[in-house]
Amino acid sequence: MATKPSNHHLNGANRFTTTVFKKPLALFSQSPPTGFYRDGYCRVGPEDKGNHAVAGVLTKEFLDFSASRGNNLRSIGLEPGCKWCLCTSRWKEAMEAAKGKDDPVVPKVFLHATDESALNNGITMESLKNFAAEPEAPGGGGSLERNAPITPGVKGGMAKETH
Repeated sequence: MATKPSNHHLNGANRFTTTVFKKPLALFSQSPPTGFYRDGYCRVGPEDKGNHAVAGVLTKEFLDFSASRGNNLRSIGLEPGCKWCLCTSRWKEAMEAAKGKDDPVVPKVFLHATDESALNNGITMESLKNFAAEPEAPGGGGSLERNAPITPGVKGGMAKETH
């Protein structure tokens, strides 16, 4: 008999969330607790008007860029190196302002933890892959990808923290 999956992988509409690769969404960060629901997942539900779907690592340049647009993430204690679920529109703005693929204004993306809804909000798969974190870029998840959702509270399979 099949077991019922964890509710942590449900979005607000009670549909299971998946990555941009249509695989189960992986836990991104519990330190700091990220995601619109602060459960460590970059999942999106109907309450999330900012579509916090993009799993990225903050840079000084992105923090400066975001603050210049009226969203000072430092005011809530974030700093370069933190893993954070980013608003799709802000990540896209940073990408459009970038001077190339290596411009640090664009946070590197962890595709295994980026909600597929990012693709419905003006970001292309090609753009995400262009700014994918190194271990993920070639194989769409690399060694960080998992075959099943990661259970909240179990740190062994969580993406490595950089903060």
